[in-house]
Amino acid sequence: MTRSAALVSDVLRECGQAVRDTLERYLPSGDPDRYLYSLAGDYPRRGGKMMRSSLCIATARVFGAPLSDALLSAAAIELLHNAFLVHDDVQDGSEMRRGAPTLHALHGIPLAINAGDAMFLLGLRPLLDNIDSIGSGLTFDILRDTERMAWESAEGQAMELGWRRDNVMELDDRDYLCMVLKKTAWLAAIYPLRVGALIGTRSRAKVKQLNRFGFFLGAAFQIQDDILNLETDLSYGKEALGDLFEGKRTLMLIHLFRNCTQTEQSRLRIVLGRPREERQTEDVEWIKARMEAYGSLDYARKVGHGLAGAALHEFAATFGGLPESRDKDFLCGLANWVFQRT
Repeated sequence: MTRSAALVSDVLRECGQAVRDTLERYLPSGDPDRYLYSLAGDYPRRGGKMMRSSLCIATARVFGAPLSDALLSAAAIELLHNAFLVHDDVQDGSEMRRGAPTLHALHGIPLAINAGDAMFLLGLRPLLDNIDSIGSGLTFDILRDTERMAWESAEGQAMELGWRRDNVMELDDRDYLCMVLKKTAWLAAIYPLRVGALIGTRSRAKVKQLNRFGFFLGAAFQIQDDILNLETDLSYGKEALGDLFEGKRTLMLIHLFRNCTQTEQSRLRIVLGRPREERQTEDVEWIKARMEAYGSLDYARKVGHGLAGAALHEFAATFGGLPESRDKDFLCGLANWVFQRT
């Protein structure tokens, strides 16, 4: 492990523990625990890398705020993220999440959806509690950014789900990156960065400058996540080849369709036009083999590394003039860490 990767891991672990301790204050118990509160606490207690909440904390501290000012917002980000995961898993028909069966696989779709709704509401509580620590004006600014993130995420999810429902294949890299900007980058990076900057500067002046860094970082993260789904081992924690069973329009699938023969395109349309439960393992393995034959994974890696390079350029433009610090090194190191994680 490189020195930069070790630093990123250390900060993720330290920030993650602080956020988990804070989260426990917002995870209720009592009736109806069996049908709601134990479910709402399941995903947050499974762990995760805590990248989003750590981004918020590190950005706030880079701009001069103490950890205590950012903890409630970081905990809210983690709760909102987990709420979206519950709904995403239902919509995708996913079977595994963080090394265990998904919430709907354990408890059924109706209870899982309700628990996801509850988690989203729980995520608002620490944001409202910000009033006591950072003031009502800044709290309102953060809530406004939260509403923007939620809409961007919903639009991105609609694009992906719509492409799958209508079996849309004629997509290009711009379509994919537009979807990823909304579905992934806003929640994974842009929103945590903006909230951290709001807390650290008490101003919206620098917030927009973080959008490009957050987009490039979030897009690189998503591409690597898509690649890991195809090259997974037991440490990945999700269903092997799950994206292919779900028919997700990844950069690799778009590249494959663009470059394969008409006969192969026809087979792709047939396989991806079936409901998930009717897709056969041999068909999914055939798609992966075609991706490898046409260099689709290598192409995605190249694009991902290019986006990470762009993120580093934007990082220098936005954070270059700030004093050197451990948190600044952490933010810079994330651009390479996204390819080193498992």
